[in-house]
Amino acid sequence: MRLKTFIAVGTVALLATGCGSDAVPDQPLAGPLLPQKLIPLGKRPPLEPKSSPAADATFSDNVEYELEKKTLSLANAPGRTSAECPDDLASKAGTVVTCTSTYEDAKVGWTVSIGESGWSENVVEYVATPRNGLITSAGVGNIMFGNNSDLTYALCNDIPTAVAVPMGPTKYKCEKVIKGKEPFGYNQTVHATDTGPRVY
Repeated sequence: MRLKTFIAVGTVALLATGCGSDAVPDQPLAGPLLPQKLIPLGKRPPLEPKSSPAADATFSDNVEYELEKKTLSLANAPGRTSAECPDDLASKAGTVVTCTSTYEDAKVGWTVSIGESGWSENVVEYVATPRNGLITSAGVGNIMFGNNSDLTYALCNDIPTAVAVPMGPTKYKCEKVIKGKEPFGYNQTVHATDTGPRVY
């Protein structure tokens, strides 16, 4: 069959005075210092599955490939992926199926809705909505260091290599430690979104 193309629709520090001392007192902790240290991993490589579908791949194979790409975006880090949809999935408009993708050992459920053909009979519109989120320690590090070049490291509360979570705020937290500064427990929540992890 011909390969189809897819379109995805204050803390205030006071100076100590008196008694001839100009020392600054220790800054009080805003929260606990977290045990897991994340450091920059360098430039993130492209997020692409290991292999693309063959020229004679089935429609289901092509959808699975697209879900692997979306799963890598959720993870925000390269990793081992796979995906599974019903073998008899067809490109019929209005079809809605449930598929599953895996990143390392974490699974993501997907609701896949097939739309109308696009500008060509070989173009099929579809919408794939994740049923849960995905958090990875590497992905959290990538989003923090990628957005702030002043970070030296981050402290987090033992984020696994990969874990499936509900969308939204998670139990995981991180503190961003700026160059020349010491951590003081300002821990921000890690959020799972449909475009990858966020920390705020």
